[in-house]
Amino acid sequence: QVHLVESGGGLVQAGASLRLSCAASRLTFNNYDMAWFRQVLGKEREFVAAISSLGSLSYYGDSAKGRFAIARDNAKMMVSLQMDRLKPEDTAVYYCSAVRSPRYGSRPPTEAGGYDYWGQGTQVTVSS
Repeated sequence: QVHLVESGGGLVQAGASLRLSCAASRLTFNNYDMAWFRQVLGKEREFVAAISSLGSLSYYGDSAKGRFAIARDNAKMMVSLQMDRLKPEDTAVYYCSAVRSPRYGSRPPTEAGGYDYWGQGTQVTVSS
């Protein structure tokens, strides 16, 4: 079973930066598209960013464009999310997710239903 473990969340002030990491195991990492989603209690899970299996394609949700950057290190089996200029509305639990890519170079899904594996989440709280 694929195992994903997020880390790096915390409490920061508005305008600060955070870097989330997701360590993956029990999979051939470079065969999997990876993504970050976030969720606020009582709301639907929101797409943040996705990256294709070899890292050639990346996509961002509207809230992340221009402030967040997704990256992956296939040798270390890790994916990261660099978050800059954080806002109070970025407060949420952030989840790492994975799905086996149908082929190298394909576009990764941007909806939660497109992913099969999820981490336990890491809390990000941005104070004003």
